[in-house]
Amino acid sequence: MTKLRALLLGLSLTMLLSAGCAVGPNYKRPSTDVPGMYRGATPQEPAQPAASQSFGDQKWWEVFQDKQLQDLIRTALQQNYDVRIAATRILEAQAQLGITRADQLPSISGEALAVNERNPKTKLFRQYETSANQLDLSLAWELDFWGKYRRATEAARANLLATEWAHEAVVSTLVSDVATAYFQLRSLDLQLEISRRTLALRQDSLQLTQTLANGGATSLLDVRQAEQLVDTAAETIPDLERRIEQQENFLSTLLGNNPGPIARGTKLTDQPHVPEIPAGLPSSLLERRPDIREAEAQLIAANAQIGVAKAAYFPQINLTATGGYQSSALTSLFTGPAGLWSFGGSLVQPIFAGGRIRSGVKFSEARQQEALLTYRQTIQQAFRGVSDGLVEYHKDREFREYQQQLALSAQDAAQLSEMRYRGGAASYLEVLTNETNDFAAELGLAQAQLNELVGLVLVYRNLGGGWQP
Repeated sequence: MTKLRALLLGLSLTMLLSAGCAVGPNYKRPSTDVPGMYRGATPQEPAQPAASQSFGDQKWWEVFQDKQLQDLIRTALQQNYDVRIAATRILEAQAQLGITRADQLPSISGEALAVNERNPKTKLFRQYETSANQLDLSLAWELDFWGKYRRATEAARANLLATEWAHEAVVSTLVSDVATAYFQLRSLDLQLEISRRTLALRQDSLQLTQTLANGGATSLLDVRQAEQLVDTAAETIPDLERRIEQQENFLSTLLGNNPGPIARGTKLTDQPHVPEIPAGLPSSLLERRPDIREAEAQLIAANAQIGVAKAAYFPQINLTATGGYQSSALTSLFTGPAGLWSFGGSLVQPIFAGGRIRSGVKFSEARQQEALLTYRQTIQQAFRGVSDGLVEYHKDREFREYQQQLALSAQDAAQLSEMRYRGGAASYLEVLTNETNDFAAELGLAQAQLNELVGLVLVYRNLGGGWQP
C-alpha cells in the first residue's frame, strides 16, 4: 500500500507539473526598418544578380593578407586582456545559468545524528543515560507551476548568449584595431623613409649650392634657402621616430605584451586590397553583426523577466518530505520499527504586498521596452556605420588617386626646377617652392594611402566581419 501511495503521489506530481504554464509573454523578434540597400554602396551592374555575399562574410586572414599582420592578430587574439576578460565573463554567465536552472529541481539534504547523554544522580532523579541515533534524508521542492523558474532560466540562458556575442564583438574590434594600428605604423615607416630620402637629396643640393656660391656663381641667399629645405626635412625625422616608437608601444599593448619593437611585413604601398567592396544584403547584417545579436539576446532576457515578475501574483506551492531511521541503539538503527517519514505541502498566496508585485511587473516591462529600443537603435547605428564606411572608403580611394597624380606632378616640377636652376634659367626660390610642394605631396600621398586602408578596415568591421573563427 505504501508503494502504491508513493506511485500515485509521483504520478500526481508529474501531471501537476506537466499542466503548469509559464506566465509572461513569449519572445517574438520585433519588426525593424531594414533599407533595401546601403547608402554609399556601389550599384550593381544590370547583368549581375543582387549581391548576397558580403565583404563581412570573409575571414579576417582573407582580408588582411600581410603574413606579419596575420601573426600579430593571432597573437592578440590569444593574449589580449580585453578578449580574455570577455571569455571569463562567459564562464561567469555559464555558472549563473547553472545556479538559476537548479531552482527548478528539488533540493535534497542528508542528516546524521548521534547523541549520547549521561545525567548524574540527584536528590530527585536517579542517574541515567540516553542514546539517540538518527539518519534521514530531507526533500524540499517549490513546484514551478507558473513558470517562474523556467522564465528565469530562459533569461539566464539569453544572458549567456549575450555574453558570448559580446565576446565576439570584442574579437571583431580587436582585429580591426590591430589592423588599423599596423597600417598606421607602416604609414609612419613610409613617411620616415620619404623624409630620410628627401633629406639626403637636399643635403646633396645644399653642397652643390655652397660650391656654386664659393665660386661666385650664385648668392648666399640661395645657400640659406637650400639650408631651409634641409632643415625642413630633418625636423620631421625625430618627430616621426617618436611617433613610430609610441605606435609600437600601442600595438604591443593590443598584443598583450609589454612595450617593445614590432616586426614589419609588407610595405604600405604594397598592401593588397580589393578595389570594390560587396556590401551584401542589409537584412543579413542583423545576423552577422555581433553587437546586434548581443542586443537581441538582452531583449530576450528582459522579455523573460516579465514572466518572472508576473509569477509573483500566483501562489507558491511547496512540497517537503523526510524519510529515515531513528533508534536509541546504533546497532538497531536499520532494524525493527526504526523507520520514520513525513510528507507535507504548503500553498502561499500573496494577498497584500503594498503594490510591490505590480511595481515589479511594471519595472520588468520598462526594462523590456528599454532593451527593445536599444536593439532597434543598435540596428540603426549599424546601418549608419556601414554607409559611413562605404562612402569613406570610396572617397578615400578617389582622393588617393588624385593625390597620386598630384605627387607625380610635384615630383616632376621639382626635378625640372632643379634642372633649370643648374642651367641658370631659374632662381633657387623656384627650387625651394617646388621642393617644398614635392615633399608635402609625398607625405600627403602616404596619408591618403593610409586613409584608404583604414577605410577598408572600417567597412569590414561595420559589416560584421572579423569575429569568425
